[in-house]
Amino acid sequence: MNISQIRLITFSPTSTSRKVGEAIAVGTAIPTFEITELTLGGSPMPEISADTLTIVTVPVYAGHVAPLAMQRLAELRSKGGAAVPVVVYGNRDYEKALIELGDFLTERGFRLIAAATFIGEHSYSTADKPIAAGRPDASDLARARSFGEEIRKKIDAADSIDGLDSVNVARIPRQRQPLIPQLRFVYNVIKLSRSTVAKPRTPEVDLQLCTNCGYCATICPSGAIAKGNECNTDSSKCIRCCACVKQCPHNARTFNTPFAALLFNCFKQRREPGFST
Repeated sequence: MNISQIRLITFSPTSTSRKVGEAIAVGTAIPTFEITELTLGGSPMPEISADTLTIVTVPVYAGHVAPLAMQRLAELRSKGGAAVPVVVYGNRDYEKALIELGDFLTERGFRLIAAATFIGEHSYSTADKPIAAGRPDASDLARARSFGEEIRKKIDAADSIDGLDSVNVARIPRQRQPLIPQLRFVYNVIKLSRSTVAKPRTPEVDLQLCTNCGYCATICPSGAIAKGNECNTDSSKCIRCCACVKQCPHNARTFNTPFAALLFNCFKQRREPGFST
């Protein structure tokens, strides 16, 4: 069948989801490629035509698709167009996120022809407590391109959109984590939530390092930082994506959450991407 173009729709505060989506798109070798970037706000999204392959890549927050991403995808529609849901998580688990995204796209008229899970550097990862640091790495991106190649083969083998078998996202093989670290993590999360240990809701700013350049305000996906008032972050808007922490040109912002140590200690084993076509 003839699919003449790709639309990558992505919400990606720290660029991990976007990198994965771009690599998948490159792997398909479909030349016409358009990106709808939802990170900094909604974009008009006309109904996606049947000759377009839609790839949607989003991060996982606490086992779910990032709520702000779901809000910005709300206008997405198609009448039977092919879609590939992809979730990117920080090496712990994606839980129900892929099913959520798959159901969301199906309800809006898409046919799911493939799906995937990838690992990206965790929002809470730091130099002293690295959590999937540097991911997606070269190996991840190579696998994303290979996944794109498999999608293209599936498309080329079909006579029409109706000939493209739908996938069941719940059947993607999941790499099992050791049970003891998982139990330890859950136990300590409960213990920490009941304790009086400080649990910051927003990043902190080092006033000695901050130059009020305003860059953090321009990259904050939720509008939690106002230009001219960069040393304050609105806790009611902050989604703790840590884009401002990771991208501050002066290293003036930090997010010292005690949950980072739990993730670092319990989920050191490298997890690998999962696919279904």
